[in-house]
Amino acid sequence: EKQLQKCEPDRVKLIVVDGVFSMEGDLCKLPEIVELKKKYNATIMVDEAHGIGVFGKQGRGVCNHFGLTDDVDLIMGTFSKSLASIGGFIAADSSIINWLRHTARTYIFSASCTPAATAAAREALHIIQQEPERLEALWSVTNYALKRFREEGFEIGDTESPIIPLYVRDTDKTFMAVAKAFNEGVFINPVIPPACAPQDTLVRYALMATHTREQVDESVVKLKKVFKELEIL
Repeated sequence: EKQLQKCEPDRVKLIVVDGVFSMEGDLCKLPEIVELKKKYNATIMVDEAHGIGVFGKQGRGVCNHFGLTDDVDLIMGTFSKSLASIGGFIAADSSIINWLRHTARTYIFSASCTPAATAAAREALHIIQQEPERLEALWSVTNYALKRFREEGFEIGDTESPIIPLYVRDTDKTFMAVAKAFNEGVFINPVIPPACAPQDTLVRYALMATHTREQVDESVVKLKKVFKELEIL
């Protein structure tokens, strides 16, 4: 809000925000952001890369989850997450899309998606819409994993998504935790500066609809062993 206050009233003001923050799994405060938009006559763009296929009715994203799709001016996303392909999209009214087509360098100097990638993304979208049990399974295993990690004393921040950060707060130990976990049969990703602040290093534990509670239990036990060996827990 401080930045918006510095802008001249008649200037174009664009608020750009992630729907789901990709490293720590928490959601943007979209209702509050929409209020700021209205207060300062701004425009909102939401990156739904990690929201599409996960949040909202039929996986329509965080904007739909909050019931604020009509209050968001631009929605962008990728085909490389829930849609299991390559490429991306941006949705807005026709005047904005027409302007982007003629002025966006990333659009002008890039090639079209291949037919195979387009077909794969389209079919993935069809599956998300026609098989809601997949989304239900994802949230069932996600809520179970969140409960298990909290029970075992892991620091997982404010995540509300299948992206679960396990805070290490030490760069060297973050890499060691990843290596030790891999040797135990658990794949996690390190998150270090500049992707996060130096004091907020973590390993990123991400779930899919095909994961089971048994796999979560096994991974929690193994990660607890690794974290204790490294004196993180």
